[in-house]
Amino acid sequence: MEIKNKKIKQLVSFVICFVVMAVIAVVRDGQILGHKMRVMPGDSIAKNVAVDTMYHTKDNVTVINTTSLAKDVTGFGGTVPLEIYLKDGKILKIKALKNHETPEFFEQASKLLTAWNGKSVDEAQQLKVDAISGATFSSRGIIGNVERGLQYAAKNVHEKSFFEKMDLNTKTVAGLIVVLLAAVVPLFYRKKTYRTIQQILNVAVLGFWCGTFISYSLMVGYMSSGVNLWTSLIPVIMLITAFVYPLFGKKYYYCTNVCPCGALQELAGKVNKRKKLRMSQETAKQLGRFREILWATLTMLMLLGVGFQWMDYEVFAAFILQSASVVVLVLAVVVLALSIFIPRPYCRFVCPTGVLFKIAQNSKS
Repeated sequence: MEIKNKKIKQLVSFVICFVVMAVIAVVRDGQILGHKMRVMPGDSIAKNVAVDTMYHTKDNVTVINTTSLAKDVTGFGGTVPLEIYLKDGKILKIKALKNHETPEFFEQASKLLTAWNGKSVDEAQQLKVDAISGATFSSRGIIGNVERGLQYAAKNVHEKSFFEKMDLNTKTVAGLIVVLLAAVVPLFYRKKTYRTIQQILNVAVLGFWCGTFISYSLMVGYMSSGVNLWTSLIPVIMLITAFVYPLFGKKYYYCTNVCPCGALQELAGKVNKRKKLRMSQETAKQLGRFREILWATLTMLMLLGVGFQWMDYEVFAAFILQSASVVVLVLAVVVLALSIFIPRPYCRFVCPTGVLFKIAQNSKS
């Protein structure tokens, strides 16, 4: 009976966290899973501009707005609507509309916007454009929106094959292999040597190469705009290890076995096995409370409709070196240096995302 009650409490905690994230998505974006829930301040203006999917300007330029065409195509923080300008059958320019991508990431991905300039619709549809390294999800959002817009322009919607939808390039395949290894192998095999190898793979492949990790920005974006499963297989598997595994007794599985940030901190700690900074239980307890107070404060600010910008400064973003801000990089260096002397300092004493996991699995430790 006691076990059953624990499971019910854990499930209730999970639902509460889901509801909180849903409310935050509504407060920030006015929608849940792509469905409009409330009118946002800029909606009336946006509606006047994008009443039609396609309209014509006075100088005979045809403009295709992808807002309604690509509701299921998301970047890192949500949908990435575009306007495609066509004249005499060729693309003049592509313009990004308002979105919730991390500014530094989207600035990098925006370099793609000129890739189709001067091409005819047919030529542009055949053009293979690769994602910008360091801004993969934002890049995919742009590429997906361009594809939908061009399909609409050509009035010939081409249904992608299963493998085309998955975008199985070398990076994606490597990331899938590593995240599946992290999600499955530690359940059955717990040797220290393998754990070190897995952590190196998590850091090198999931972190620095794929730039994939769970963050508040990612979760709010998914809650707001929904998840395009085909282009988000790696983060979806990560989310399963973070929220579903604990329902079956595997608490903190993502943090312990999958998270590239946690892996990097643990690897840094292995460099110095002797001269660790000794910390009393009371000090560790107070620092743990600081993490919870920080999470509660940030959550309250978001529920009040302010302070969303903090999500752009989670230390995870430092893995994407090309796009990370100076502030994030400095924080990452500090965390890495502390990790040599203190086991997983960011995970234990700062990480707001980790607190959400803790609450979702109804854990007291």
